[in-house]
Amino acid sequence: MSELTARQQRFVEEYLVDPIGAQAAIRAGYSARAAAVTAYQLLKKPAIAAAIAKAKAERSERTRIDADWLLTRLAAEAEADLGDLYDENGDLKPIREWPAIWRQGLVTDVEISALYEGTGKERREIGHVKKVKFAERLRRLELIGKHIRINAFKEIVEHKGLSALAERLERAQRRSEGNDGEAE
Repeated sequence: MSELTARQQRFVEEYLVDPIGAQAAIRAGYSARAAAVTAYQLLKKPAIAAAIAKAKAERSERTRIDADWLLTRLAAEAEADLGDLYDENGDLKPIREWPAIWRQGLVTDVEISALYEGTGKERREIGHVKKVKFAERLRRLELIGKHIRINAFKEIVEHKGLSALAERLERAQRRSEGNDGEAE
């Protein structure tokens, strides 16, 4: 595998942050005017593709987050039992007693307001109103469905003019092959 230039390495790093090639190319220091073509050319280079794949694998190993982790997490969140938040009297448990899955993202907000009766010196607290806002669990099921390719979750995207774009990219590639300085 050939060694990457500094700008190509920067492109690899930026591509991991945001896999929109043109944006990664611009942030890596390539011309904004030709960013899409440059990114297309860079991504076709075996050394750059290998560097991106290697960097992604290293990131997954470092963070221990990969497709299996994500799918397992989504499944746990989708299956989390709302009953785990309540005690045997139907009262909301203290947050510290909630299962971790609820504390780590399924509950987005908790609001507790005291209820009072009487006025002045006669005023006394008689209870609390507890409002809990939950994350959208249906979205997790949709993400799982997309991951395992359930057709009901497949988005239909219509592409028009792709052949014209492909022709423009090929012409740009032929021009740049004569001037290989831009995509190093």
